[in-house]
Amino acid sequence: MTDTPNIVEEHFHSIDSARLFSKGDPDHPPRILLLYGSLRDRSFSRLMTQEAARVLTRLGADTKTFNHSGLPLPDDADASHPKVQELRDLVSWSEGMVWCSPERHGAMTGIMKAQIDWIPLSLGAVRPTQGKTLAVMQVCGGSQSFNTLNQLRVLGRWMRLITIPNQSSTPKAFLEFDDNDRMKPSPNYDRMVDVMEELVKFTLLTRGRSDYLVERYSERKETGAALIKRVNQEAI
Repeated sequence: MTDTPNIVEEHFHSIDSARLFSKGDPDHPPRILLLYGSLRDRSFSRLMTQEAARVLTRLGADTKTFNHSGLPLPDDADASHPKVQELRDLVSWSEGMVWCSPERHGAMTGIMKAQIDWIPLSLGAVRPTQGKTLAVMQVCGGSQSFNTLNQLRVLGRWMRLITIPNQSSTPKAFLEFDDNDRMKPSPNYDRMVDVMEELVKFTLLTRGRSDYLVERYSERKETGAALIKRVNQEAI
């Protein structure tokens, strides 16, 4: 059952438990980037993201939230645009992310998708998202839905992010926040806390070894130049 003549032996590696269970884990706080999907003055995805950031901070994480106001539409500006560079620098800084979008017309907002579209699959031969963790959340104006969550999971998989199992969908979000824009106690709040707790756990488990977790046989067969050519979106 070990007859595999198609495998190129020099690029086929056995599982390296020393790398997988390394004792040299990073000792800095987990670095979490939060993105939200609305520009409204009273944006419930932003308010939910702020609540999530507070919980993440309580759990020992270092958080940064990207303010997407002024971010151009994808391909409507050069990648040197200051807001694009800010977003890409934050993605490179992060070890995990939270994506929170409203549901609009049964889907994530264009604002949310535009942010993700500005995150490249590769910067040179380095993928800035692969092997990092991701938690997804959505807020709904009406009854509970999971359309946006499902779409965000597809994007997370495409970006080679480790998307955690738990997720948060908050129905009738306008009823969930008080006059001070703080989320009221509720099962929906508890679920958000659950998701953030799980995100920090997965981030602690995978960071420092994420490069090894997503390392793959097929790419070891390629040269660096060939890899850049294949994954570089500007070549398409």
